[in-house]
Amino acid sequence: MPIPVRIGIVGGGASAVCMLDALSQRDEVPGSVTVFDPSPHLWRGRAYQPDAATLRVNAPPEDMTVRDGDPEHFTHWLQARRVVLGKGSDHLDPLSRIVFPPRALYGDYLEQCARSALSRLAARGARIALVREAVVGLARRDGALLARTGDGGAHVLDRAVLCVGTGKPADPHGLEGSAGFIADPYPVVQQLAGIGRSDRVVVVGSGLTAVDVALTLAAAGHTGGVALASRHGILPGVRQRPVEYELRHFSAAHFRAMAARGGRLTLADAVALMHAELAAAGCDAEALAREISSCGREDPLVRLGRQTALVDSGDIGLRILQRAVPDAGPDVWPLLGESEKSQLLARHYRTVMSMCCPMPASSAATLLGQAERGLFEVVRGVEKIMPRSSGGFEVHSEEGLREADVVVNAVSPPVHRIPRGAAALVGSLEEQGLGVLHPRGGVRVARATSGLLREGEVDRQVYALGDLASGSLFFTFGVPSLVDRAVDIAEAVHRQSARSALGSADPVVV
Repeated sequence: MPIPVRIGIVGGGASAVCMLDALSQRDEVPGSVTVFDPSPHLWRGRAYQPDAATLRVNAPPEDMTVRDGDPEHFTHWLQARRVVLGKGSDHLDPLSRIVFPPRALYGDYLEQCARSALSRLAARGARIALVREAVVGLARRDGALLARTGDGGAHVLDRAVLCVGTGKPADPHGLEGSAGFIADPYPVVQQLAGIGRSDRVVVVGSGLTAVDVALTLAAAGHTGGVALASRHGILPGVRQRPVEYELRHFSAAHFRAMAARGGRLTLADAVALMHAELAAAGCDAEALAREISSCGREDPLVRLGRQTALVDSGDIGLRILQRAVPDAGPDVWPLLGESEKSQLLARHYRTVMSMCCPMPASSAATLLGQAERGLFEVVRGVEKIMPRSSGGFEVHSEEGLREADVVVNAVSPPVHRIPRGAAALVGSLEEQGLGVLHPRGGVRVARATSGLLREGEVDRQVYALGDLASGSLFFTFGVPSLVDRAVDIAEAVHRQSARSALGSADPVVV
């Protein structure tokens, strides 16, 4: 029998799919589930909409599953798809031997997972509704929540999970509206279609989105040259061939136990634990330290070539780091003091993102091949990019002045981490006293439940999942993190509903 709770999921991207799957796997399901999303590609979000096959996921299949406790879920889906459709590409990276399917194909997986979760919920008595409108306001009314949608509708809920996704790129150089400026590269099949084969292209940014643009143009036979332009010129690292390894010291379980005891952690403590992890695995900690310290100092293409050559390295230290930080990072983060969090973000964030969100080795090989042909480069020390009165753009950097015909924006979303489409909703959270903006982005949430946090008290009705929780949490965007947080939210909803049925109060957990 369903528990008497009405849940609203605001947003219909990957985080919403993880939330639906978590709810559908519990012994007791909610009485009703309503999903609000106006986007044309439900369940896919911005990242996994139909697009070019050149855009691949950047993590192995076990890190892309939406099913908690089942790392083979996506792999089995891929295998079943091949059986049903007949022989097709296995999307195997020839260098790392990791399967990296196209992101649009992963979007198909998300769609099917969402439909399956909704079917399971409905079969067990939950009422399902899809509202193809954005939620523009949320308020508390008589112990319940009132969600207002853009069409003037009002929906009564008991719990709301905010899965509003990521925003579009910021515009640091104020180029919006300039001829030849592409403000958002996705979907690349549409946004990049107007770039001439011989156009000189500058991509603002040097992360995974910038790499997507460069790979797409390379696949199209572009000959005008592509330059990734940013302040630091830090490219994503190169993912090495995986190995089986279980974390012993720098593990999520260890840090969760610390949190349960009320413990605190310093960056020095975290580094010491990582050293212990590396020592236990027989790795060269000094070599890894040099790898970290050279990020941003070493020539980007030299670094890319060196890391590509290390795909099969016998030292697994980098692989341990790439595993440990995303897995345990969300549990380390709440244990750090605020000053150390700020220090980590200011000094090391780009390094962490580069090393722990790497590109496939074959992508790196393609970029290196383009560079050898004089068609790809990385420009560091960018100061400003401005349109020219005669057309095109000027790029001013510490490496001199260069000209471009087209500028493609591939920087991160604005620091506040609130998508433009969710601005009205987040504004209403502030007005109604439901939420507080976090100075590092998004809204304040509690680590244990992802419930909105205000003046030390955790909201038991409103939760944030994904980028909207980025200020309070860490690694809010990776699928494993989304799955973990979705399970936490599902447990919190169930626990509170059970306590309400017994007439007892749920203790506040910060």
